Amino acid sequence: MTIVGTSVEYHDTIGGACSCESNTLRYGHHTKSQHACVENFLEANLIEGRGKRDMVSNINFFMNVPVEDDGALGIVDGISAPGLTVDLRADIDVIVVVSNCPQINNPATPSTPRRYG
Repeated sequence: MTIVGTSVEYHDTIGGACSCESNTLRYGHHTKSQHACVENFLEANLIEGRGKRDMVSNINFFMNVPVEDDGALGIVDGISAPGLTVDLRADIDVIVVVSNCPQINNPATPSTPRRYG
């Protein structure tokens, strides 16, 4: 797919999707059983007969993941807000899988999830 328009300066292409394993590393073993985007993507693909090897890297629209001076990825407040958009063009037939998985353990996540739309 090609991004043909967006109302924000950037989207994250390197942060990847959270997983139960990465959540455990970042937030502690007590988070192992919490849902995560990788599992959401895998479950959606399995329903259609695709496995983990069939999955491609994700893009995090409206997410801010700066690369720190030491090379670490920072997780900071996102750049989403009501009315912001991203327009995509499918250049070939595609199946799109979306996971909206607010990370409840991240201090950048508000204590009360926001709903837009």
